[in-house]
Formats: sequence, C-alpha cells, structure tokens
Amino acid sequence: MRRAVIAIMAAIAAVICSALPAFAIDIKTLTTPGGIKLWLVEDRTAPVIAMSFSFEGGSAQDPAGKEGLAQLTASLLDQGAGAYDAAAFKRRQEDVAARLSFGVSVDRFGGTVRMLRQYREESVDLLRLALTEPRFDAESIRRLQRQFVSGLKQAEQSPSSVANRTLLKATFGQHVYGRPPDGTVPGIEAIVADDLRMQARRQFARDRLHLAIVGDITAEEAGALVDRAFGTLPATTGSPDVPPWTPAPDRPGGRTLVVERDVPQSVALIATPGIKRDDPDWYAATVMNHVLGGGGFSGRLMNEVREKRGLAYGAYSRLSTYRQAGLLIASVGTANERVAESVKIIREQLALLAKDGITEEELANAKAYLKGSLALTLDSTSSIAGLLHSMQVDGLPPEHMTRRNELIDRVTLDDVKRMAQRILRLDASVTVVVGKPQGIAATE
Repeated sequence: MRRAVIAIMAAIAAVICSALPAFAIDIKTLTTPGGIKLWLVEDRTAPVIAMSFSFEGGSAQDPAGKEGLAQLTASLLDQGAGAYDAAAFKRRQEDVAARLSFGVSVDRFGGTVRMLRQYREESVDLLRLALTEPRFDAESIRRLQRQFVSGLKQAEQSPSSVANRTLLKATFGQHVYGRPPDGTVPGIEAIVADDLRMQARRQFARDRLHLAIVGDITAEEAGALVDRAFGTLPATTGSPDVPPWTPAPDRPGGRTLVVERDVPQSVALIATPGIKRDDPDWYAATVMNHVLGGGGFSGRLMNEVREKRGLAYGAYSRLSTYRQAGLLIASVGTANERVAESVKIIREQLALLAKDGITEEELANAKAYLKGSLALTLDSTSSIAGLLHSMQVDGLPPEHMTRRNELIDRVTLDDVKRMAQRILRLDASVTVVVGKPQGIAATE
C-alpha cells in the first residue's frame, strides 16, 4: 500500500511541478515615500487586497511573571481602538468588509488584513488605530483573561499540550524558548492595562517590520497605503534580544521524561537539535524529514508504526525553527500498552536513517513532491501574501521563488545522509511521554 501511495503522490506532484511556470509571481521590492520596505505582487483578478506583516519579537520577549503578555496583547488589538469600543470596532470592520487578525509566535508579532480595493484606505485606518491607539478597555481585558485562563486550564488536561510544554522546558531549560509560548495562568492573571500599553509601545516599530501586499493595487497606491498604516509608528524601539541557545551535552541514549496522566492513550514526542532556516543545508534537511515522517503516508515512520504493525493511527516528524534554534520532532499517539514499542521503532528509524541514508527512489519521490506542493498553497491573495512575508522573515530574496526547485534538485543522497547524521542523534535526544505508558522508564 505504501508504494502505491508514494507513487500516486509523486505522480500528482510531478504534474503540478510541470505546471509551475503558470504560477510565476512577479515580486516587486518597493520602498515607500516614508522609507518602509515591502514586497508587492499585483493581481487584478479580483478587487481584493491582502496584507501580511510582522514585527520582530514575540512571546520569547514576555517579561518574567507576565508570561502570555504578547498573546493577550494580540488578542486585544481588535477589541477597540481610538474612538471605537470593541463592538463599534467590529461593526466598522463589517461596514468596509475588512478582516483584521493578529497573532504571535515565539519570535514574531504578526497580523493580516484582507480588504476590498474600494475600501482600502478605510481598512488600513482601522489597522493604524489598532497599532497606535489600542484601547485595552478593562472589560475586554477581563473577558480575554478569563478566556485565556480557561484555555490554559483545559490544555493541562490535554496530553498533547502537556507533552509539547514539557518538551520545550526539557529541551531549552532556562532559555526563553523553554517557557510556555501561550503563557501561564499566574502570568495571564498578573497582566494589567499598563503592561499591555507598554507592550504595544515597545513592539511596534518600523525597523522591526516585514511586509507583503498582494492584490488589486499599484505600486504607487501600495506605497501610500503602507505609509498610511505604519508611517506614524516610531522608527525604532530597540531590537529584541534573544540569547543564543546551546544544546545540553549528549548522554548515552538521550533523556526520557514521563508525565503521568490517567488516560487510555499516551502521547510521545522525540526531539533532537535541528537546524535554523538560514542553514545552507536547509533543503537537504527538508528532504530528509519528508522521507522520515514529514510526508504523511509516504513517510518511513507511518509505514513502520502504522502500516506494518498497526501500533498507532499515525507517526510523523517535523522541522521546527526558531530565530536562535532548530529542532526535529517525531511524534506518535497510541494506547498505553503500545507506546513503548512505537517509541522503540521510531528511535530505530532515526538511527537507521542516520546510518544508511535514504534510497534513490525516496530521494526522487521527495523531490517531486516538495517541488510540486508549493503551487497548491498559492490559491489566494492571502496565501501568496503569507508566503512572501515568510520569505522576508527567513531572509530569502524575491528570486528564491524561481530558484527553490533548483535548490531542491541539487540535494544528493550524500547531502541527506550528512544531515541525518548531524540531526538524528539519539544521544542528543529528548523523549517526553504523557499518559500511563507501559514499559517506558524515565531517566530523570
């Protein structure tokens, strides 16, 4: 079955890849009259404009004792600004058919705006107000705090959430990346309006901004629109400082942590130090991960854990990147009596891939899929804007869009094996199991 699935996926990807020239994107790099840099793709197919942006600095910058501050700030930005309270701000968005959203990652504070061409100025005026005049009304703060606290308490009952938090803490230790990215109950409850105002003042500055626009708009109009939205922000508030991360020393077999929960199924995560996005061997690692477990049903982990043995519904792997770190994380969720065997098999597959690399067939199929899959994501102005913004954050040039397939094609078997030996090191691994696992002993 696995060979059939791989063949079908490779065939589909090959067809998509052959059509990629039709998805050619003309990216313009602009500087507004106010000095703000942006990327623009003009698209006249519909009178819609999408904007994707972010500011450097995210939840890693939360002050000690106020964990969750960035997340709460993002959730409150559209809960009233300027003369509009929460209800009026929402009605105003509806009046001009604008969609504003804000979110936070560990290293970025971002947002998106989707607007109609005819209401573009009114839409970015709402964005400007949210960034420069957020109200942070007491009632909205209390309401969102209650929601956050409720969500965090529910997450404590979720084995997956507990496993993720435990893994971050065990891997990163006292580094800022080891803190819960969604905050803590005491941290959320300690936040007051002045904390939120201070967060907005220090977070939003033009020198921290990355920005992409896609849609029915000219370069001149885009420049004016961006200055209207962001031009009144301070030029700088100082660059956020994220200290480098140094992995813990290797130990034979790595480290294993078990968190007891009275549930019928356990969740297991196995992490090894990975690479950052700017690593020259990024695509070798991407191909390696696809073969290992990033390719879903075509991955080795899925084949060994599910198809051959029926131990779990699925087993996967992913590359997780941060500004100062990278991880490869393999995951599985299954019955308590099966999790030990599932973890054992995953570890065996990590060791096997590091020892022998991958096959010519696996390399060809991974390349075909990775080259073809990009086109499937370019299905709207918002998705294209998001992709362009991600490229900026990753430090990639606009021409990367046309070079991506070439970089994937350059990956060799030796490249993948070298990356596997660099990343898939069991002595550097951290394994976290949450549940009542049978046959797994904690090392700490």
